[in-house]
Amino acid sequence: MPSRAEMSPSSFEKGSLWIERAAWVAGAILLSMYGGMRLWAEESRAQAVEEFRANTVPTADQTLWSQKRVSAYAEAQKSGDAPQALLRIPELTLDVPVYGDTSDLNLDRGAGHIPGTANLAESGNSGIAAHRDGFFRKLKDVELGMDIYLERGGKTLKYHIVEISIVTPQESAVLAPTERPSVTLVTCYPFYFVGSAPKRFVVRGELDESQTLNHVVINRNMQRRDT
Repeated sequence: MPSRAEMSPSSFEKGSLWIERAAWVAGAILLSMYGGMRLWAEESRAQAVEEFRANTVPTADQTLWSQKRVSAYAEAQKSGDAPQALLRIPELTLDVPVYGDTSDLNLDRGAGHIPGTANLAESGNSGIAAHRDGFFRKLKDVELGMDIYLERGGKTLKYHIVEISIVTPQESAVLAPTERPSVTLVTCYPFYFVGSAPKRFVVRGELDESQTLNHVVINRNMQRRDT
């Protein structure tokens, strides 16, 4: 039978065990501190985005939405960057935030600027897409002559709807550059189709030129007043 001295750990072994335990405790404390800082940073970012949205994005009207889109919208609101613009069609009670691209995340929480088209609120043809079972389902009641408003960078541009068409996904000409500043809205069609919709519903609006002329006249009058 081994002696008691042989069974007891040496002083060196005890010291090593104490150091190991101390290292584990210190590591756990540092890991907790790091996790807490990351959590605080994420919560701060999310809160900042939420506060920005509360001041710029109206409450979404989900009356016509599918349940799938309602759930996706709620989940998408938890992350992502702030919108670049706000699109409105008052006669359809449509108000939708427009984000920088058409990623799944952005289309779950609003509309997205179609890459390769003119920048929002600038010359050319700006393409904007959104889901047919979400925000853009209201386009089913759109009519020629209605007005589209695009708010960005502290200014609001008004467009008159001049064309409504139904095309195949391959007909990209609807997004081609235009001589007159335009905005083109695109969504899948039919609106209540079960599965992957085979066509695209397209609405194009042209900039209200009188609005631009009025701004020029106002600016000239203000310059004359200042001189």
